Amino acid sequence: MDDATTLKPQQDAPLVVAGRSFSSRLIIGTGKYETYALNAEALQASGAEMITVAVRRVNLSDPGEPRLIDFISPEDYTYLPNTAGCFTGEDAIRTLRLAREAGGWNLVKLEVLSDPKHLYPDMAETLRAAEMLIADGFEVMVYCSDDPVYARKLEEAGCCAIMPLGAPIGSGLGIQNPVNIRLIVEQSGVPVIVDAGVGTASDAAVAMELGCDGVLMNTAIAEAKDPVRMARAMRHAVVAGREAYLAGRMPKKRYADPSSPLSGLI
Repeated sequence: MDDATTLKPQQDAPLVVAGRSFSSRLIIGTGKYETYALNAEALQASGAEMITVAVRRVNLSDPGEPRLIDFISPEDYTYLPNTAGCFTGEDAIRTLRLAREAGGWNLVKLEVLSDPKHLYPDMAETLRAAEMLIADGFEVMVYCSDDPVYARKLEEAGCCAIMPLGAPIGSGLGIQNPVNIRLIVEQSGVPVIVDAGVGTASDAAVAMELGCDGVLMNTAIAEAKDPVRMARAMRHAVVAGREAYLAGRMPKKRYADPSSPLSGLI
């Protein structure tokens, strides 16, 4: 029996964020779905174990209206409160303190936006808010631009995950700057999770092939014609991209290289 038939695939290490382990490297959101029930069905199909929750937009406490927690239990999934819609550090801090009061959540996702048109992060304000949140005892996963300089500053400030955008939020344009994403991956000592811009499964695979530790998405699944099926596709794409990265791709070549030797032909 040759080596090819006896080799066993190596077990991948789990994704670890702030001491918490996750077998899935896919994180999905809870916005834009037609119903919480559809959101829950897509979450199950995705295999994700962590979900982002826009504290300012999702009903967590009013029993008179449908509540997210009635469909997706915080006991079964890791809730990641985020500051979607916040444009100042003070707004972000106030929002996450409310989340901590409501559910005791300490692991959070910080985003501080700069302009409603493009929704790029205000990086100076993001860094300031991150420093204040960390001083207040929060474990901060931070949405940021694909800027290696600011990514390093955020890690040095104590952020537990760096989350560079692939493209503008909700655009579905895919990874627009793979060079910078790769630079951020190479320099980071904490998980790097692409956040925003993924549109389809191939985009998620590209992010993982660049060496990212995970992918976060919302619109790509929620606004697909069949969200549950797209969630399943994203699950496979993240796994495939991760496996390809660990396997190590062949080098790109300028010219053809025959699969079979040309010498010794009959």
